[in-house]
Amino acid sequence: MTLLFFAVASARDGAAPEVIAYVFVMDRALQAGEIAAEKLTRINYAFANLKNGEMVEGFQHDADNFATLNSLKSRNRHLQVLVSVGGWTWSGGFSDMARTVETRRKFIASAVAFLDKYRLDGIDIDWEYPGLPGIGNPFRAEDRENYTALLKELRQQLDVKEKVWKRPLITSVAAGASAEFLEHTQMGIVARYVNTVNLMSYDYYEPSSSTITGHHAPLFTNPADPKAISADASLRAFLAAGVPAQKLVLGVPFYGHAWSGVGPASNGLFQPGKPANIPANYNQIVKLLKAGYLRYWDKTSSAPYLYNPVTRTFISYEDPESVRLKARYVLQHKLGGIMFWDYHGDSDGALLNAIHAAFEEPLPRLTH
Repeated sequence: MTLLFFAVASARDGAAPEVIAYVFVMDRALQAGEIAAEKLTRINYAFANLKNGEMVEGFQHDADNFATLNSLKSRNRHLQVLVSVGGWTWSGGFSDMARTVETRRKFIASAVAFLDKYRLDGIDIDWEYPGLPGIGNPFRAEDRENYTALLKELRQQLDVKEKVWKRPLITSVAAGASAEFLEHTQMGIVARYVNTVNLMSYDYYEPSSSTITGHHAPLFTNPADPKAISADASLRAFLAAGVPAQKLVLGVPFYGHAWSGVGPASNGLFQPGKPANIPANYNQIVKLLKAGYLRYWDKTSSAPYLYNPVTRTFISYEDPESVRLKARYVLQHKLGGIMFWDYHGDSDGALLNAIHAAFEEPLPRLTH
């Protein structure tokens, strides 16, 4: 761990980048040994729920799991354990909760009590999405301003509690990587009240909504891409919206997306297809390389993909090469770090190890 912090600090001439793992286990108890705590700076436990305007436990073993995650600090004294509230499925109560001073105060009081109860280091607001329906949730035009007010008032209360509890408390948001998210938020103002903006720079292409294949987490934009999307483009848009680079955290998926019925042109890339019923976390995807799938590399996008010409199946995913390049991008652009969803998609550690190694490796010095 010492080597990680020393090497990164030297490379960035500043603070070490965050390595943030979203841990999502639902109704089961974590074992301390299944988390590589030494390679993380922050864990966002997903999810707390939002009921009747208050933050509440989401799953059966949450209390046990918070205790297990806090115990990891004996192996990594720099580790912070946060709770993430909401998410794609549980964001339905945010618009109602955030709409008035009184409703926000009720939520914030419950959030502070939650952090105190479980000795947590902060809270990650995962509202999907302000001013937008997400999975079909209630939303309002005034969500834009209410989102800002919620984060400002939350930060103010945690500032007070920091002095009482005598320890730092973190606030962050999980942010959609789309132009629509920026249009419905005030991210330049929001950034004042959070430690990091965790950019969900993935799912740009999804089989459920995209009738053609594509990279679901490309680092750079391929000119042949009909959507003209990439993490780089999203990050630049957030910078233009006023979010400081050091608060922007690049999101990486530890899972992929699969399409079937895909023709062989361009080895399946940007071709018509339909959803394929294939398990798609990284652990499962790498096994397909022994089952008739060929790996291809899009040099322009810095993104891998798989194609099986017999079954006509296309898979977009991340691998150690693409993840390493994203970590180097974070260092080169002096961003806040990397986060990933979710930890158990890479239980063997290949992707996390690639991030760790890239952050240890010094950047080449510029010559004049």
